Order: sequence, then structure tokens, then C-alpha cells
Amino acid sequence: MAQAAQPASESQRWVQLICGVVCMAMIANLQYGWTLFVDPIEAKHQWGRAAIQLAFTIFVLTETWLVPVEAWFVDRYGPRVVLMFGAVMIALAWSLNSIASSLFVLYAASVVAGIGAGAVYGTCVGNALKWFPHNRGLAAGVTAAGFGAGAAITVVPIAQMIASHGYETAFLTFGIGQGVVVFVLSFFIRKPPAVMAPPKKVSRLPQSKISYAPRQTLSKPIFWLLYAMFVMVASGGLMAAAQIAPIAHDFKVADVPVTLLGVQMAALTFAISLDRVFDGFGRPFFGWVSDNIGRENTMFIAFAVAAGSLAMLVYQGQNPYVFVIFSALFFGVFGEIYSLFPATCGDTFGSKFAATNAGMLYTAKGTAALLVPLASLIAVRYGWSAVFAIAMTLNIVAAFLAMFVLKPWRSRFLARSAVEAEAEERNAAAWKASEAAH
Repeated sequence: MAQAAQPASESQRWVQLICGVVCMAMIANLQYGWTLFVDPIEAKHQWGRAAIQLAFTIFVLTETWLVPVEAWFVDRYGPRVVLMFGAVMIALAWSLNSIASSLFVLYAASVVAGIGAGAVYGTCVGNALKWFPHNRGLAAGVTAAGFGAGAAITVVPIAQMIASHGYETAFLTFGIGQGVVVFVLSFFIRKPPAVMAPPKKVSRLPQSKISYAPRQTLSKPIFWLLYAMFVMVASGGLMAAAQIAPIAHDFKVADVPVTLLGVQMAALTFAISLDRVFDGFGRPFFGWVSDNIGRENTMFIAFAVAAGSLAMLVYQGQNPYVFVIFSALFFGVFGEIYSLFPATCGDTFGSKFAATNAGMLYTAKGTAALLVPLASLIAVRYGWSAVFAIAMTLNIVAAFLAMFVLKPWRSRFLARSAVEAEAEERNAAAWKASEAAH
């Protein structure tokens, strides 16, 4: 019977991945589309940009820090019910934004949006890790790329609707539309069966023979090494992402025309466009690379390239061509953290609780976001080159930790898990034999 179900299970891998990517695209605008609404909200209510942008900070913190809780529900009750909940919350959030007449309502909507986005993000990434145990890097990367692709596809229609019908109509229309799509797709999302068809290409990467529960995972020092590395790399990337426009203006390159491959744009516009493309492409690409050459080897390469790109921005960032090319290259190797770290977590701590464990690791993004305001303070006193230098140093440290600390440590950790798994199997077999004898 299990054999008859195997072919369907193999095809379901790709159905699940595609559904997850579309769901991720539906929550992308909660983060990447927000910037389109700030000025229209300010024009109507005059609350001040800083007060309005606080709603975005609340969203990011809620979205990241609640993922472990939402992912726990995925591991316990399956992905469908959590996706349904997330769909309702993201529709409700933008519906509230459409009628918000006070900052309190705007902030409350951000909390609701963060809860909904976290539910969808944690479900889709966790489910991908479970359905693709032998290609976790690629699966997590493709799923995470959907988070950027959704904004790329819908940002223009949202901007046009804001211009023609007002930001309130755009909030309501796209909020309900995004929620409906996720709700419908939730009926197609399911947890993997106990037995699946074997993949066409079996991974040679070491994987844990034991599925560690979240409490056990938190007790492992190697988890906190991964967490620290995630914070190091994410903080530098988030600093650059949040401040790319003021950096370009301070470097006096923002409006300088740049021509590459026959296309001419202002340096800042060109940089932002290429940053999004390279960021989205880097997530599945480096995930696929890590499936083939190993997680730590890929981390070392990516973090080293990031450090090199930042070094170019430190010394030659005032050159508009250098600014465009190396900021894009930096973001191309920054986005891979959203594929490499979940995949490494799944390999290290097993599949059964992969959603919760990856969700706990994902809170490192929220921790890193708390460090972003420091970039502005450092820039005021020492300049943006100092910010880039700090981010470069963090990437260099993370690269060496990946290769010379994480790699040998994880090898020993997985070897011990194999011994423990064999001991558990022998004990279970002995217990069954004892029961049968009686």
C-alpha cells in the first residue's frame, strides 16, 4: 500500500513547494510594499514619518519573534490550519489599515500583520524543509525567494491603485485579495506522509538521525552558534537595506546616471532594482550550491564575497558604478541566509520539528533588526564607511566561524546523533523482544 502511494508523494513535493512560493508572494507586500503607503498616509493625517514608520518596526518584530509559536502549531496540528489563520490575519491587517484614523489602529494593524505574515512564513519554510529533506537548501531558497518575487510582481499595480483610487482602496483590495489566495491554497498544503518516494538524487550531506524537540534544540550550544552567526550576517544586511537611499545621497551618487548593459538609470534607482533581483536570485542559487558542496563551505564563500563587496563600498563607494555593482553583489550573497540557515538547522536537528526549530532560528532576524538603529548613530559620528567596515568585519568573523568552528563541531554533533539513534533502535528492539517473550 505504501508503495502505491509513493509516486503521488514524489509529485506532491513540487505541488507543496509551488503552493508555498505563492503563499510567500502574497505576504511580501506587508514588508516590501509598505514604503508605498508612507507618504500618502502622512499627506492625509500628518502624523509624521517617524511615527508612521514605527508601524513597520512593530511589524518586523512581531513577524519574526512569533514565528516559533506559529511553527509549533504547524508541527503539532499540520500546516493547513495555521495557513488559514494567517490568511485571515493578513486580510484583516490591511483592512484595518484602510480605515485607520489613529496611530493606535495603525500599530494594532501592524501587530495583526506580523502575526499573519509569521504564520505564513513559518509554515511555508518549515513545510519545504520537511518535504525536501535531501534538497533542503534549494527548497528553502526557492520558498524564501517567493517573499521577494511577490513584491516585484505587485508593487506597480499597488502604486497605480494608490495614485488612482487612494491608499485606502489599495490596502483593502490587495489585503483581501492576498488573504483569499492564501486561504484557498491552504486546502492544498499538507504535511508530508510517513513514507515518500525516494528523491531522484540522494543528498550526500550529513543529516541528524534524531529529530530534536524545540526544548532539546535550545539546549544545544551549536544552535546558539548558528544564532550568533545569523545575527552577525543579518545585521549588516539589514543596516544596508534600511539605509541604502541616505547612503547614496551622502556618497553623492544617488542621481548620477549609470549605464550598464545598455540600460541607463540614476545610480540609486539602478542599485535598488539590481539589489532586489540579486537578492531574490541568490536565495535559491546558494541553497542549491549548499546542497552540492555543503552548508559551511557555501557560507564561507558567501560571507567572504559579502565582506569583499563591503570593502569595495568602503574604499570606492563614491564611484557610482562601484556603488551599483557591489551593492547588488552584496545583496546577492546576503539573501542566502534565508536558505542556508533554515537548511542547516533542518540537517542538524531533524525533520519532525523542523518548522519550530527553523522558526526559533529565524528570530535572529528580529534580534538583528534591533541593531539597525545603531547604524544611523555610527554614521552621524564616523560616516557610512564605518558602518560598512563593521558589517564587513562581522561577515569575515562569520565566514571563519562557519569553516573552522561550525563545520567540525557539526560533524561531531551529527556523528554522536547517529550513535544515539542506533542505541535507541537497539533498545527498542530489545524491548519488543522482551514483550514478545512474555
